Amino acid sequence: MDQLQAWRNEIENHLRAKMLPFWLDHARDDRYGGFITHFDRSGIDTGEDEKSLIAQTRLLYSFASAYRNGYGERCREFAEHALDYLLSKMWDNNSGGFFWMTNRKGEVTASDKILYGQSFAIYALSEYSLATGNSLGRQYAELTFDLIQKHATDTLYGGYFEMFDRQWNLAGPGPKGGDRKTLDVHMHLMEAYTSLYECTSMSLHRRKLMEDIEILMKCAIHPVHATGIPQFTTDWRPAPQIKFDIIWGWDRFQPDGTKPDPMNNTSYGHNVELAWLLMHALDTLGKPVEEYGVPIRKMLDHAVAYGIDRDHGGVYVEGPHDGPARDLTKEFWQQCEVMIGMIDAYRRFGDERYLDAYGAVHRFLFAKGINPETGELWPLLTREGVPIWTHTSHSWKVNYHSVRAMIQCRTKLDELIEARR
Repeated sequence: MDQLQAWRNEIENHLRAKMLPFWLDHARDDRYGGFITHFDRSGIDTGEDEKSLIAQTRLLYSFASAYRNGYGERCREFAEHALDYLLSKMWDNNSGGFFWMTNRKGEVTASDKILYGQSFAIYALSEYSLATGNSLGRQYAELTFDLIQKHATDTLYGGYFEMFDRQWNLAGPGPKGGDRKTLDVHMHLMEAYTSLYECTSMSLHRRKLMEDIEILMKCAIHPVHATGIPQFTTDWRPAPQIKFDIIWGWDRFQPDGTKPDPMNNTSYGHNVELAWLLMHALDTLGKPVEEYGVPIRKMLDHAVAYGIDRDHGGVYVEGPHDGPARDLTKEFWQQCEVMIGMIDAYRRFGDERYLDAYGAVHRFLFAKGINPETGELWPLLTREGVPIWTHTSHSWKVNYHSVRAMIQCRTKLDELIEARR
């Protein structure tokens, strides 16, 4: 069998038979609404009393995207269930925007307005309307977008402030995050604005998408290597990567809240994710990828050169901008984003190095990266593929990366297979 077809079939079979069924059978909370998101290695609910904005919006996105891509009416029902919880329990009727955290009952436990979470709300709500035709998702996506422009826009230096209290007052400095900007948030805003513009075709959404792309390309990547720089001061000077009080990705920091060599550190997964999300944004805008071809190829080539493990397969976590990887462990979401980015790059540029990189990560993920009890991905593995963390899911790890990777890779492999006929 042709290798592309074999990869495609492996993805499709796993998504239909294992990965989606786990979430459809375990996640829905019919008592309080929304989704349960904390499962141990065997897929058993751990009882954690929280529902985060990140997890609820990402699950809305996943089920809406699955429905949009032909995975059944039950996915639509779950997307509608997710939408109901977001609007009834997490939307702030007084100050606008979505709360950061509730408990299982839907009572607000953290009322902060965190731009990372608001961006995923726009992304998920737009996807919901694109998938179902229901304008309610678009309505709240537009409301959230407007609040961001009003409260978070930095009119002096460009881009957005990221951490606010319930009333959209800017948070304090340091660990409170009010004096920092991040690649992560601005990349996910590009992702969100792309789907919003696809949903609305509004010129304002188009302009703000292009503006965010320019900020990312001019301010958030290394001037030589085009690799992502994680954190910045508000005037876009690179700053040491620190841990915020209200944060995501907390588990990759040192106990003192810092990163090793914090001024020379880049994530292979983020770089490739940025590349493919940018290419998708340009497609949606009707612009040629060649407009940003140089930085896109540099991001991809850096990951090929330093991030892909040629011996064991998979992609490493991170390393410096200008040399070999420093953290040789393998994190679930980086495998997902590099798979999408590399198969998309091969589809667009025809460079066999990208296909080889895709194959190395695909083989590692399906041989080592999947928990056979649940069908979900192990969160973190050694270089050789031995699980280090073994939970199935928590507030920051649900199925956004995993289900999206399966759908995106299947779609791009289908396009490649069709082109060869």
